[in-house]
Amino acid sequence: MLELSLATRDIFHALGTADFRHLWLGTLASSFAMNMQLVARGWYVYELTESALHLALVLLSFTVPQVTLSLLGGVVADRFPKRGILTVGQLLNGLAALAMGYLVFSGNVRFSHFIVFGVLSGTILALSFPSRHAIVPNLVRDHLVFSAIALNSTAMNIARVAGPAFAGLLIAWIAGGNTSSDVGVGIVYFVIAGLYIAASIVTWTISVSGSVEIQQTVRYVLTDMLEVLRFVRRHPSVWALVWLAVIPFMFGHTLNTFLPAFNEDVINGGADSLGLLLSFMGIGAILGSLTLATASNLRRKGAWLIAMVVTWGLAVAVFGLMHNSISALALVTVIGWLSSSSMAMNRALTQMHTRDRMLGRVMSIDMMSHGLMPISAIPIGILADTVGTAFAISTSGVLLMLIVTLMLFASPSVRHLSKPD
Repeated sequence: MLELSLATRDIFHALGTADFRHLWLGTLASSFAMNMQLVARGWYVYELTESALHLALVLLSFTVPQVTLSLLGGVVADRFPKRGILTVGQLLNGLAALAMGYLVFSGNVRFSHFIVFGVLSGTILALSFPSRHAIVPNLVRDHLVFSAIALNSTAMNIARVAGPAFAGLLIAWIAGGNTSSDVGVGIVYFVIAGLYIAASIVTWTISVSGSVEIQQTVRYVLTDMLEVLRFVRRHPSVWALVWLAVIPFMFGHTLNTFLPAFNEDVINGGADSLGLLLSFMGIGAILGSLTLATASNLRRKGAWLIAMVVTWGLAVAVFGLMHNSISALALVTVIGWLSSSSMAMNRALTQMHTRDRMLGRVMSIDMMSHGLMPISAIPIGILADTVGTAFAISTSGVLLMLIVTLMLFASPSVRHLSKPD
């Protein structure tokens, strides 16, 4: 009881720090924009193409830059003021959303525009994401870092609740029965642009620029990249955490990609029901990140992480068997809890096991794991188009369970992570 009280106190102390509070608000606004975009983009692309594979291709355009540029983003985070990186990145996202909104609103948008927009957004995210997490230790005291990381995840998850619901209901209301409403989706993109610009402004008000540990010339960038790869490989706990980030993104988060297809093909829903599915997933995610924020004194965190990821896979496998909206909403809430808890736990453990001077680069590897999702999303998308979306989703969940379980028995680094702290 005393440990829970102390953990709760840490949450309020972290939010009581002005600079962290500004970062938190910027994270909330930008995440709100990103999650509104998931509904607008997913629903519109599926209405435009009627293909789960096309959803996967849009995802691919967004994630390829994350694989190719995230490590560079980590080097940038370790070399330059992180506040400036975040401010510029969010501003560029806002301008890109304005352009996309104009194309959709005017009725001139094509599928190729979503691909171009995906590449641009993925590039900005790859170069700025490491800074968002690496700046946290610069803003709060050491004993508050774990709670602050979990609170950052809570901001993202609050956006996962409100963003999709607002976007879906807005589209449904403005569309008025028109299933390909350019006006509804266009307005959503304009709102997204405003949120990104607001996030840029509030982030700039942070008084701490973010420490710059490495002052070298461009010719040492490759050296910086190789250094962090060697560090990760030589530290069993960090190596295991990398794999426990990669595999869930490949087989757990594919559910997010194919929810528009599941919503329409399996439960016969529209934009509003898609927004509700994503929102209920977000509700579970908020509960998960808040649970973790009070778990700074939890023992055997590595073992808990492995258990949560395996259970996550089981929940996704069962979700594919759902055929009505009520049961789907209930289970997607559980999936949100499991995915949020495990992701936040992974990032917190990664920061605890990483040297400060290369934290940005190590967090960039976490970002790269996001970009590997299409390796599984493309074949699962093909499976969804040929056999069925529900079967494809269940297959993805089963693979997540099996692979992580096999890793626990076959990988010394994963077994090392599961040992007592």
